Amino acid sequence: MKKAIIVSGCVGTGKSKTAKKISKEKNCKYVDITKIIKKYKLSDGYDKKRKSLIVDTKKLNKVLINLINNSKEPLVIDGHLSHYLDKKYVKLCIITKCNLKELKIRLEKRKYSKSKIRENLDAEIFDTCMIEALEKKHKVKVIDTSAGIKSFSF
Repeated sequence: MKKAIIVSGCVGTGKSKTAKKISKEKNCKYVDITKIIKKYKLSDGYDKKRKSLIVDTKKLNKVLINLINNSKEPLVIDGHLSHYLDKKYVKLCIITKCNLKELKIRLEKRKYSKSKIRENLDAEIFDTCMIEALEKKHKVKVIDTSAGIKSFSF
């Protein structure tokens, strides 16, 4: 069975930069979950308060599993919903982390509202993505991106 490397973590913690660097270093195909959601129309609406799409993770997982199984090359899947994939399709789950001061700066640069910044800082404080990944029994590696992205050894 083919397996992917998934990169998850809270908003602003460096998932995309990490995933793109891994895909380049490991010669894998980069997959952006946001683009997959739009391409396959996997959104069930829009949450105005959070300013984000509402996504059915079961539908998303079906599409991702199909991509993994049909890909001729290994995949690196980037997105904070990637850790919802069943562990049998995942070689390694990388969780990106960032210190709170740096994360707040990154989110402010994105012009997020104070409530959205608070929500994302809380998710980082409580390790939401990592706990969910561990609950799914993924093999997890945590990467701190506070000072930027370095090379990877795994």
